[in-house]
Amino acid sequence: MRGTPRNTTRAVAAAALLSLVAAGCSSGADRDENTVRVAYQKFGTFIAMDSLMRKVKEEFEADNPDVTVELHAIEAQAEDYQTQVNLMNGSPSEAPDLIYQDTFTINQDADAGYLMPLDDHFDTWEDAELFSEQEAEAVTSLDGTRYGVMLGTDVRGLWYRTDLLEQAGVDTPWEPATWDEVLDAARVVQEEHGDAVVPLNVYSGTPAGEAASLQGFQMLLSGTDDGLFEESSEQWVSSSAGFTESLEFVRTIFDEGLTHDPQDALDANIATVNNEERFPGGEMAISLEGSWATQSWIEGANQPWPEWEEHMEFTRMPTRSGQGEGATSMSGGWALSMGAHATDPDLAWQVMTHTLNQENAVKFAVEGGQIPVRSDVAEDPGFLEAAPKAEQFAELVDITGFRPAYSEYPRVSLAIQEAMEVVMLGEATPEEAAELYSQELESIVGPDNVTDGS
Repeated sequence: MRGTPRNTTRAVAAAALLSLVAAGCSSGADRDENTVRVAYQKFGTFIAMDSLMRKVKEEFEADNPDVTVELHAIEAQAEDYQTQVNLMNGSPSEAPDLIYQDTFTINQDADAGYLMPLDDHFDTWEDAELFSEQEAEAVTSLDGTRYGVMLGTDVRGLWYRTDLLEQAGVDTPWEPATWDEVLDAARVVQEEHGDAVVPLNVYSGTPAGEAASLQGFQMLLSGTDDGLFEESSEQWVSSSAGFTESLEFVRTIFDEGLTHDPQDALDANIATVNNEERFPGGEMAISLEGSWATQSWIEGANQPWPEWEEHMEFTRMPTRSGQGEGATSMSGGWALSMGAHATDPDLAWQVMTHTLNQENAVKFAVEGGQIPVRSDVAEDPGFLEAAPKAEQFAELVDITGFRPAYSEYPRVSLAIQEAMEVVMLGEATPEEAAELYSQELESIVGPDNVTDGS
């Protein structure tokens, strides 16, 4: 029953949008060739894209008076946003020309026929040589086709309030070398501050969505000797020791009260509350979070926090016992893709490249707390001056990992979230949850595509 209200809300929203799509189909209305429809997410603290697209609309329409850039800002969390865009893509008359999407969904959307290949456009673009190999890898499908252009990438680590750690006797700058040192810091914060402060946030459970499976679970798993996918055999991994160890970390923080109460952890708005209220209010000490957290605090944010640099620091997430590189990170990033039903692909490409030009890429990198994927943006004085943590973030790029962004991944991600949730609620042990995950994994990808990783 826990998920019923949320799922009901999602179903109602989907049904409402579906009816609009159906109405559009039945009307037979032709698409205006001079209108470029852009669909993007606007949710919680994620305001950078809305700010960018409003600027692009104003500029492009001023330079091209006969063109309309039609903005569809979808106010929904990631999973609901994806659902709504998919419904729009189901009708040629309602489909977006340009789509803002998390890069891990590109293979899934390409397989569904929602995206248009961009190789011809990109290869003749004068700015193409400025984009990194990392960017190309993230937006290229398994068959080698480019389906998007990235706006920026990111890394993940531990954000912490220096004053709360220092009051608990933890030396700063804090550089934990193992998981145990992270847990020990959370424990002394708990002893010092009691219920007034959340010692450690690690996103967990289905309401947190991809935040749970990526910057929660996979940030832990990447610090073990195991992974989700074995590239050498091209198989998904189940029953690994690292999977269970990661769930054990989750159980520890919830069993010991080192994190949110479960009802708070299962709030779909937890990231917004953490970064707009708990950190600025001195109510949270440490969070396993992304480099983009700064967009919650800068001028123009929903709840600006001008003093954030006086209180907040960022450090690397250690591996389980300090093995390997000693630290780990996971990276993702958002891209612009072109819809398969784009009315005028050449015009849509012009709007896309205007959005992705150097000036706008600098704006997005600063406001979105991003790591640039254009070399001229990474070296831009305006970016370097406005992004005080840029050097720290960039140092993690060499050791960062990426999700196995195959078509099955979104369903695998949900199975991870479910495994975390039953552990955090005490409904299963880490071993039991790992076994449930293994069974679900086989049902998703097929038993022939699974290995135990041994």
